[in-house]
Amino acid sequence: MNEKQKLKEVAGLFLKLGIIGFGGPAAHISMMREEVVVKKKWLDEQHFLDLIGATNLIPGPNSTEMAIHIGHERAGWKGLIVAGLCFITPAVLITGIFAWLYKEYGQLPEIQPFLYGIKPAIIAIILSAIFPLAKKSLKTVRLGIIGGIVLLLSLLQFNEIALLFGAGFLALFCYSITNKDSNIKGNNWIPMMLIPVSKTALLAPTNLNLFLIFLKIGSILYGSGYVLFAFLDAELVAKGLLTRTELIDAIAVGQFTPGPVFSSVTFIGYQINGISGALISTLAIFLPSFVFVALLNPLVKKMRNSKSFALFLDAVNVASIAIIVSICYELGTETITDWRTILIALLSIGIAFNYKKINSAFIVLGGALMGYLLLLV
Repeated sequence: MNEKQKLKEVAGLFLKLGIIGFGGPAAHISMMREEVVVKKKWLDEQHFLDLIGATNLIPGPNSTEMAIHIGHERAGWKGLIVAGLCFITPAVLITGIFAWLYKEYGQLPEIQPFLYGIKPAIIAIILSAIFPLAKKSLKTVRLGIIGGIVLLLSLLQFNEIALLFGAGFLALFCYSITNKDSNIKGNNWIPMMLIPVSKTALLAPTNLNLFLIFLKIGSILYGSGYVLFAFLDAELVAKGLLTRTELIDAIAVGQFTPGPVFSSVTFIGYQINGISGALISTLAIFLPSFVFVALLNPLVKKMRNSKSFALFLDAVNVASIAIIVSICYELGTETITDWRTILIALLSIGIAFNYKKINSAFIVLGGALMGYLLLLV
């Protein structure tokens, strides 16, 4: 297959995932695994798992970075750009439409009945995807123990990036103790330092200011949409560029539209400076992800071929799975609260685990429809 055909494949796949990708990063990554590991076999299970681990070590939206990684694996540098743009574009366009409606009419359409059923279905999709990944990542008893520790600490709300790096360094420490003749020495490992980005006083809501704000956030933000909310609150609401109500509505739009929740900034940019603000804000927050993945992707296979890096990466992989399980638990406690959501969750789990050829989009749509109908009962 030539390069042009591969690029068309990449574009088609990630446009589709960008349109049907409801549920946040864990759900997006589950869908990607189904497509590129199970169906298309572009990557094997281990390499996909390594990419998840590597993605968790850098700031930015994880599912977008996974899309960029996969595009690079399939079609080189052009694939890297095409995959990222195709995955982001549907979310940005849909969010842009909501941003226009919001500015014109001052409110969002009623979508709660559909979200009611979507979330339990999404939990089923995530669980069905991480089960084989968990089996692949738990290579030793030691990794199982590390995974259990990370899961417990994640449930106790410890910082995700600290858990990921901590798991890697703990694995290296344990190996160095049990293998005295090992070449792995503690002083060869220097913790990565985040370069602080100075805060610029915002004098007016210009596009340059928006670009600098969102470029900084995209370059240093680890974590979920809740962390994004905190950053945006400090950078925009505290400085008077946006009201807290507008920020909450922006995050809500990012949550219930497909694709990455970072598309919330398209909504925000539009409220502050119209179409140009939306475009500038979107470009700025996603740009660092393309740069980070371009730098990191060639190193992933080298990491796997190095004994010390492989140990580190195996532990990070286990930690990543543990954190996803923790997210599922938290999402479950928030959304599976009555007999209707229990029914939707059980049916979705049964379908996801027993009928693996069914596209996960149909499970999501089925959950949304069931949620709407059951609320009429």
